[in-house]
Amino acid sequence: MLNIALFGPPGSGKGTQSKKLLEKYNLTYISTGDMLRKEIAEGSSLGLEAKSVIASGGLVDDELIVRIIEKTIKTNTDSKGILFDGFPRTTVQAYILEGLLLKLNSSLDCMVSLDVPDQELIERLLLRAKTSGRSDDTLDVIKVRLQEYEDKTKPVADFYDKKGKYFPVNGVGDIDTIFDSIVDVIEKNRKKEFANIVLLGKPGSGKGTQGKLLADTHKLVYISTGQMLRNEIAKDSDIGRLVKPFMDKGEIVPDEIPIKLIEERIEANPNANGFIFKGFPRTIPQAYILDGLLQREGMKLSGMIEMKVSMLEAVKRLSVRSKSERARPYDETAELIVNRQEQYREKTQPVIDYYKKQDKYHAIKADGNEKEVFESLSEMVEEICKTNY
Repeated sequence: MLNIALFGPPGSGKGTQSKKLLEKYNLTYISTGDMLRKEIAEGSSLGLEAKSVIASGGLVDDELIVRIIEKTIKTNTDSKGILFDGFPRTTVQAYILEGLLLKLNSSLDCMVSLDVPDQELIERLLLRAKTSGRSDDTLDVIKVRLQEYEDKTKPVADFYDKKGKYFPVNGVGDIDTIFDSIVDVIEKNRKKEFANIVLLGKPGSGKGTQGKLLADTHKLVYISTGQMLRNEIAKDSDIGRLVKPFMDKGEIVPDEIPIKLIEERIEANPNANGFIFKGFPRTIPQAYILDGLLQREGMKLSGMIEMKVSMLEAVKRLSVRSKSERARPYDETAELIVNRQEQYREKTQPVIDYYKKQDKYHAIKADGNEKEVFESLSEMVEEICKTNY
């Protein structure tokens, strides 16, 4: 999610540059003045409340403005971020914005300020008065508005400057040149977007095969705790000897072990665009652990995909695997296969419910052939990435 505040005095060209930014980045446009006028024109409850305040000669308070902003954000679910035009205008509103974005699990990437000398601003606004017929754009009024901007918004600039998020841009010159300067600031300061996907499904659903294909296709790093644990067993390491009894029975190993292996895998791939987690988390505590691991690295989970396959099909696939070079110790008997299916139902179903409550749950039918299943999964990964970016 890309969040930008476009800053600048009246006449600096924020409106012109906002249109170009909205088109380039597909952002939700937040201009408190425009939103107030829209709510009033529509006769909404918020609009009627604002109209009443304005009619009595008062200023619309921050509480009402925040409610209008939240409504606008909630009704623009397809956007890839937010462009704030002329907001925040005070340090109080800056703190409000911090809290509002925190509520959305996000933050402001940068505040770009269009710097234009006062005399240039005055000339622009006087010209606008002649062409638009705006009676309020007189020289005296313009000077008052510019002074008010200087007095009230300078502390806002200082607020974001201390956070390293305030960037002045020359607002005089060719429109496209100014736009290029703004984009340059945004691209240098936007947070890197990650695609982190959890792939779950019954034993035998094909997670391993599909997880590797998805990682290669979408340039993600594949993390399979099962594979990493099997590697430790093959090396006869301390970890391998510790987990072998659990793995032989297809049971869940103590959480501290996969945590260490996942941490090492993430740290070994600092330039990754994201990760495919195959078969992890398998329990609610592991779901919390994964959230913590990702948060520590400045990331979050993008989505979880369940590969749905019938019990009969899953058992058939595991039976076939038990006769191949890919056989696992826990494929050897029907009892072990059934035990793993029961563990999945009892331990992992609550994890699926956990992600459903977070609106991160997705599902595909995985009974088809490898190519069909991959195509469905790949389309879903693309959709999840599009939504999160």
